[in-house]
Amino acid sequence: MASNQHVKLFGMVGSPIVARAEIALKLKGVEYEYVNESFSNKSDDLLKYNPIHKKVPVVLHNGKPICESLVIVEYVDEVWTGYPILPSDPYHRAQARFWSKFIDDKVFPAVYKAAWNPNEKEREKGAEEVREVLTILENELKGKFFNGDSVGLLDIAALFIAFWLPLLQEAGGLDLYGGEKYPKLEKWGHDILNHPVIEGVLPPRDLVLTFFKTRFQSISASK
Repeated sequence: MASNQHVKLFGMVGSPIVARAEIALKLKGVEYEYVNESFSNKSDDLLKYNPIHKKVPVVLHNGKPICESLVIVEYVDEVWTGYPILPSDPYHRAQARFWSKFIDDKVFPAVYKAAWNPNEKEREKGAEEVREVLTILENELKGKFFNGDSVGLLDIAALFIAFWLPLLQEAGGLDLYGGEKYPKLEKWGHDILNHPVIEGVLPPRDLVLTFFKTRFQSISASK
């Protein structure tokens, strides 16, 4: 097992992307130091360790930085033994990577457009795109989790849908996600949010809800 005496996680409280790295480390039982960053005042260390994107999360392992959330999750899975995050079968592993990239390439941009685009027609288009990608994921979900009976890479990547998306919807009065439309995703969301490791990583609900409400209010005030 790799040494876990020199692990730091540079993150921001409330970030769904940072939560991915935290979950991976905790599933493996890795002890780490959490360094909380500020969006408006990023530390010199963060800029040093991620000079390309200048953003969290960054995992510093024995002085070596690993950047980008999905890359971090895979790195943690490869370096530390114990809980398997990616499937052992090469085909299933490739599928987990494909659908995790789908989350980042399709789900996040659609949600962003539906919530924050200044153009009303573009927001409506974004909402339709959100419903389309959620339908695709609803059809892809075959078991208790995307990984089967245990939490895996795709479940970690998709956690935004279970926790952050409903709060964003509530804060903005949006119509994007509901259990009656996506019953399998709703059941998956309930199960994953009650997973002991994930439950311990999630930020306070009120903190995230307040953040989203403040942002919506700020956008409305600027119109």
